[in-house]
Amino acid sequence: MSESWIAIGLIIGAWLNWYLVAGRLRVHTEVQNNALTLPDYFSSRFSDPKKVLRVISAVVILVFFAIYCASGMVASARLFESIFGLSYHSALWISAIATISYVCIGGFLAISWTDTFQAGLMIFALLLTPIMAYLGIDNNQQQFAVLLESARPHATQMLSGLSSVAVFSSLAWGLGYFGQPHILVRFMAADSLKVIPAARRIGMAWMILCLAGTVATGFIAIAYFQQHPELGATVLQNPETVFMELTKILFNPWVAGIILAAILAAVMSTLSCQLLVCSTTLTEDLYKAFLRKNASQSELVWVGRSMVIAVSVLAIVIASNPESKVLGLVAYAWAGFGAAFGPLVILSLFWRRMTLNGALAGMVVGAVTVILWKTTLDDLGIYEIVPGFILSSLSIILVSLIDRKPDAQTVARFDQADQMYNTQMAEMKKTK
Repeated sequence: MSESWIAIGLIIGAWLNWYLVAGRLRVHTEVQNNALTLPDYFSSRFSDPKKVLRVISAVVILVFFAIYCASGMVASARLFESIFGLSYHSALWISAIATISYVCIGGFLAISWTDTFQAGLMIFALLLTPIMAYLGIDNNQQQFAVLLESARPHATQMLSGLSSVAVFSSLAWGLGYFGQPHILVRFMAADSLKVIPAARRIGMAWMILCLAGTVATGFIAIAYFQQHPELGATVLQNPETVFMELTKILFNPWVAGIILAAILAAVMSTLSCQLLVCSTTLTEDLYKAFLRKNASQSELVWVGRSMVIAVSVLAIVIASNPESKVLGLVAYAWAGFGAAFGPLVILSLFWRRMTLNGALAGMVVGAVTVILWKTTLDDLGIYEIVPGFILSSLSIILVSLIDRKPDAQTVARFDQADQMYNTQMAEMKKTK
């Protein structure tokens, strides 16, 4: 249960992201030339004529999304490897081709629709599997606690074997939500500010149930495989396969096929959005901004599809190591985005005094801190998002205060967006 601190941190961070960022970002991006991407928003928000901020933010997105996409590739490869008995590399290529092809065929709206169905499949699987695992323990009520105690004596204790630093690092996962481009772009694409409260309630309810099911699956599996050790060889080799193995053991093959498809749904819903954000960033923020300002929509679509394939190949190269762990790759990319973009997004929405140089400093310091901490100081046990987020925030504030004040036009756009947000919020409260 001590691992559930990550889930608690994610729930807190997600709610704060919905409450503090979602509505404001939707309105601010509308005022800032109807920005389609985060680099586009940053460039307009801070009046960046040389487009330095646009380029650096695009590079950060590509670097960390390549790692993030690799985690999805690894997860889908593990699924195909487990179900069909394929070699890791064959499973990697087959699963990657499935995802890449449907991202190229569809687009943002198509991905939004498929995400809805995939989310339904995921929540069904994550709630049903732990229940069936518990029922699969002989004399479940009497034996569960005994089996748990014999397998891991402190499994039920939230603070077992954890220092205050470890708990704080796990909770700090919540900070990452403020800087995830594939999540923030959904806020930017919302129909209007009015839909945000309902979206927050639906999104948070789904997330809490899914995380509860995820934690319960791993927790109950401790007792299940203690009672059935002959079935747990694969899980002992790679604990990240626990959901797949329980599903194959507990369910009729027809039902198991549907539930295992939820893993592919989880991978594809996240990976498709990440690939699309990467593609849009390369197309809108680099290709169109610097190479072909008058490019037609048809040309941009084909360039975007080419970029999806290019980023996918890079992710496959990163994921080609069979020893890769999904959580490790996700943690690295999550921290990179959270530290590079999180403080920048929050302060850009709340602080009119923030400057272009402050934004540049915060982004670079956050990204570099995560990379250096991960490669040199990882043994300290502090999740790299913590120093990255703190140093990025300090850099933005200090550089902005030292720098000249933003020009009148930049401040006027911020004030316009701020006033528009407050006005719409006041109208929404009146209609309740």
